[in-house]
Amino acid sequence: MRNLYILRLCTWVAALFFLASCDDDKELDHTQVTEVTNLFTPENNKFIKLEPASGSTVFEWAPAMAEDNGLVFYEVVFDKESGDFSDPVYSVKSDDNGMGNSLTMSYGTLNQIAKMAGIASQEIGKIKWTVFSSKGINVKKPSISHTVELERPAGFSEIPSALYLTGSATEAGETLGDAIPFKQTKAGEFEIYTALKAGTYKFTGGNSGNPLTFSIQDGKMVEGGTTTVTGDQKIYRIRLNLNSATAEFTEIKSVGLWFSAENKIWYELPYTGKGTWEIKNAPVEFFQESWGRDERYKFRFTVLDQAGVEAMEWFGSQNRDNSRPSSSTQSSYWYMVPVDNSRYDFAFKFNENADRKNADIKVDFSAGATQYTHSVTVK
Repeated sequence: MRNLYILRLCTWVAALFFLASCDDDKELDHTQVTEVTNLFTPENNKFIKLEPASGSTVFEWAPAMAEDNGLVFYEVVFDKESGDFSDPVYSVKSDDNGMGNSLTMSYGTLNQIAKMAGIASQEIGKIKWTVFSSKGINVKKPSISHTVELERPAGFSEIPSALYLTGSATEAGETLGDAIPFKQTKAGEFEIYTALKAGTYKFTGGNSGNPLTFSIQDGKMVEGGTTTVTGDQKIYRIRLNLNSATAEFTEIKSVGLWFSAENKIWYELPYTGKGTWEIKNAPVEFFQESWGRDERYKFRFTVLDQAGVEAMEWFGSQNRDNSRPSSSTQSSYWYMVPVDNSRYDFAFKFNENADRKNADIKVDFSAGATQYTHSVTVK
C-alpha cells in the first residue's frame, strides 16, 4: 500500500513538471510577433529638403500583431541606399517609447542620418528605412523597405561647442595642442582676430584627440581638408557660421587710437599677435578747452572686406558718457564695443594721471579675453 502511495505521488509530481514545462513553452510562444507588412509614410522615393532645421516628418506603418494579442515594440531602422539593414547606420524606438506605430523625426536628426549614410553637406542622396517588430526578443525584420531622397542643408549636422585654428599658416603652428581658440558669439557662430601667412590651416572642434575638422574650399566651408594661404602675412577677423556653413574674412589694415578733441588718429597700434595690438611709451597730452582739459578717445579699425572695399569700424565705450577712470574702476569700463563715428559720444577717458605722461596702450581682441577690451598703463 505504501509503495502504491509513493508511486502515485511520483506520478503527480511528474505531471506537475510536465504542465510547468508546457506553460514555459506556451510563454515562449507569446514572444512571437508578425513582421510589419506595410509602410505608409513617407511614401517610397519621397523627396525631403531638410530645412528649416526646425522642420520634421512622420514615419508611419501598419501595426504588427502579437501572438498573445499584447503590445508590440517597434524600432525604425535606417541604412544606406545599398544596405540590407544587417549593419544599419541608425536606429531608434518609435513614438510612445517604442509602442507606437509612428515616429516623428526632426530634420536635424535626418540630417545627421544623411551624413552617416555618406551624403555630403548641400548634396542630395538616398537612404532606406524599415521597421523591426518584437516583444523585446525574437525581432522580426520585414521584407519591405522604403527609400527617401534627402537634400542636406548648407550647415553641418554636428556642430562643436568650441572651435580652434591650427596649421602652418597660423600664429600657433601645426601642433594641435597649441591651436588658437575662437570666441563663440552665438550657438554655432565663432569669431577670431588673427594673422595668417603662407602655409595651410584648418578649423578643429577641439585641441586634442581626433576632433572634427573644417576648411574653406572654393569659397565654401566644408568638413575636412585644409586651406592653403599664399603671399605675405595679413591680419584678419574670421567669422564662421557652422549653422549655415559660411565664412567671412575681413582684413584688418590698421588699428588707431582716435583722439576726440583733435578729431584725428593719434597713433597706429602695432599688431603684437593672437588678436592683440599694443603701442609702448606713447605720449599722452590732454587738449586744452575753455572749460578744462579734454581726454576722450576711441579706436578706429581700418578694414578691407572680401571684395577689397575699405571701410572704417569704430570701437568705444558701452556708455555714451564717462567719468575719468581710477584705480577702483570696474574692468567692464575698458570693454570695447562697436559704436558710431560721432566725435565725442561713447568715448573713453584717460585717467587724469596720464596727462603729459607716456603710456602703454593695448587692445585685446583675443579669444582668451572675457570681453574685447583694452588697457592704458601710465609710465
